[in-house]
Amino acid sequence: MEDGTPFKALPQSILFCCDQNSVRSPMAEGIMKKLYGTDVYVQSAGIHSDLEIDGFAIAVCEEIGVELSRHQSRSFDEMEKRGDQLSSFDLVVALTPASKAEAERLTQYYHTELEFWPIADPTGAGDGREARLEAYRGSRDDIVNHLKARWG
Repeated sequence: MEDGTPFKALPQSILFCCDQNSVRSPMAEGIMKKLYGTDVYVQSAGIHSDLEIDGFAIAVCEEIGVELSRHQSRSFDEMEKRGDQLSSFDLVVALTPASKAEAERLTQYYHTELEFWPIADPTGAGDGREARLEAYRGSRDDIVNHLKARWG
């Protein structure tokens, strides 16, 4: 790091979680894959999965070369049903207070590391397309900054 502190080693597997798995956690998953490639297994999930991937999230990630349009939103329950056990992740990063609480509840008996990165919810922010895109860019850039601060 610039202050002389070494970066942490990449985990073998990481799960990003938020409330709906339609904005913040898919952005984090896509950006992590773009920055660190196949060095780490990356997934995302939400408490619920009743929303499709958000168009503004797709647009602002496309600006930095991250493809999200094929993302399928999924909940913690759906993730487990598809074979990704929460206990198999080395690190769970919660991006919302509600997902942090749910991840704490679900991982209380596991040796899974849990971190909380509070990323602002850009949905509904701003009047007009450009103002909304700016809000989404702010959340995207916060995710990028957290990733780079943590792993270089």
